[in-house]
Amino acid sequence: MPKLQTLLAVLLLAAPILPASAQDGIVIMHGKGGMPQGLVRPLAEGLQARGWQVANLQMPWSRDRQYDVDVATAVKDVDAAIATLRDKGAKRVFVAGHSQGGVFALHYATLRPLDGLIAIAPGGDVSNSLFLQQLGGAVRNARNMVGEGRGQERGEFLDYEGAKGSWTVRTTAATYLSWFDPEGAMNQFRSLRAVQPATPVLLIVPQHDYPALVRIKHDVFRALPANPRTRLAEPAADHAGAPRASVEEILRWAGEISR
Repeated sequence: MPKLQTLLAVLLLAAPILPASAQDGIVIMHGKGGMPQGLVRPLAEGLQARGWQVANLQMPWSRDRQYDVDVATAVKDVDAAIATLRDKGAKRVFVAGHSQGGVFALHYATLRPLDGLIAIAPGGDVSNSLFLQQLGGAVRNARNMVGEGRGQERGEFLDYEGAKGSWTVRTTAATYLSWFDPEGAMNQFRSLRAVQPATPVLLIVPQHDYPALVRIKHDVFRALPANPRTRLAEPAADHAGAPRASVEEILRWAGEISR
């Protein structure tokens, strides 16, 4: 298997030459089944055009990767992307994720200190009752395989998204469980409460997001640790258009927390 850094296909977009003190960097993560050149591309290009250095990552939940690595490996890949941005001169580095990428970004912020976290229309909480209903059997199967010492055995499991229903993914039991354990990394409210308190968060919930996500937006925001620089933004967009609509929100907020 190629090295994960190759599979990850980090797209580091060269920023215009600016004074080092003026440079910001951002790691961007797409949503479930997405790709760097998909819905998050306008966000990456919009920030690049404003002088930011951008790492637009292909994550394990992408269209092509099918959960090929576990959560811990994905964390290390974000670590590597941040290190590369800092090596290129970024003084502040933000981590942003759309949809499932937003849920993973929240998990990442429980593990690492960040200059700022941006969760754009976060969705895909595996502790959600609908996920438990749809994926409970697959999770139990994976858990049993791990308990029997067959965690590295590949099998067919299920993924789910409200707009698409469920579908089959093929990976190892241990890897699948790392992503879909209801008490694990992708439990959104557990991560919200555990974000490092010093990390400012920009929670972006578009006005026309999926009704279930709009309904819980204030619960999500209130679950974050108190931080005077944490903000809730509600651009006039839907779920798919949220990354494009977030460019100005991110620039405004980043300027605010730099003061």
